[in-house]
Amino acid sequence: MVKAIRMRSVGGPEVMEYVDVELGKPGPGEVLIRHKACGLNYIDVYFRTGLYPQALPAGLGMEAAGVVEAVGDGVRHVVVGDRVAYAGRPLGAYSEARVMPAAQLVRLPDSISFETAAAMMLQGLTVQYLFHRTYPLKGGETILFHAAAGGVGLIACQWARAIGVNMIGTVGSDEKAALAKAHGCAHVINYNKENFVERVREITEGKGVSVVYDSIGKDTFTGSLDCLAPLGMMVSFGNASGPVPAFSLSELASRGSLFITRPSLMNYTSNRVDLEQMASHLFTMVESGKVKIDIRQRYPLSEVASAHQDLEARRTTGSSLLIP
Repeated sequence: MVKAIRMRSVGGPEVMEYVDVELGKPGPGEVLIRHKACGLNYIDVYFRTGLYPQALPAGLGMEAAGVVEAVGDGVRHVVVGDRVAYAGRPLGAYSEARVMPAAQLVRLPDSISFETAAAMMLQGLTVQYLFHRTYPLKGGETILFHAAAGGVGLIACQWARAIGVNMIGTVGSDEKAALAKAHGCAHVINYNKENFVERVREITEGKGVSVVYDSIGKDTFTGSLDCLAPLGMMVSFGNASGPVPAFSLSELASRGSLFITRPSLMNYTSNRVDLEQMASHLFTMVESGKVKIDIRQRYPLSEVASAHQDLEARRTTGSSLLIP
């Protein structure tokens, strides 16, 4: 038996139960992994509340790192004793150990700790695809990135600086502004003190940015469109303030023939070759020191409700972990 988080209904943090579960043996294509650290991400809130539906009862969590303890038939790319990490479905990372598809796992370099891996896989792979596949950035471009002091945001600040991109970031406090600036964000806007659309236009001398990366959703969507230069790209990759409301496609035409996309990491990593290449790129960035993973909150797995409360109240900065 191992401890794990299970949900029998959707709702607030109280629906997450810390319970004993029995592990079976890995079947064909599966592995048993013992977790050393589990990632905490805002997408977990979407599944907990039912914004992203799933069959119940269910586990929660999409990211962890640990050691392979057993492998099923047909598994070749990992063996017992390997240090591994993952980010993806099926849910269930909030656990001491689990049986899961081996195809999700990548082997960890010795230079990357379990905690670093658990804090960076989902967020780091997200930045990798946003910057290099969804909208391939070029040095010298100016971009807007919301929630610049969050886990994804702090990685984005450093990554943008490393590739010569001029990043404008939005945050909700002066403390978060200083944090984003320290991590390489070229311009930081505290949206509780300034109108971010007006500041973006001022910074870009009225031209607007080539791309906006928006994980906030409802509260920032229209303003984000107003920050784009003609033919710019709106990348809506989250809903922290709620889902984006319905809008007319003519809104894109009237602002200069804009593009819009709603990407998901799972689509970008569904191919094993792509996953390996993306993870390799992320590992290289971290090993080079160009991107440092800033873990600022650690919670015992049993205190997951407190972790979710802090996450939803925007009391967290950088990356957060659950420790089994």
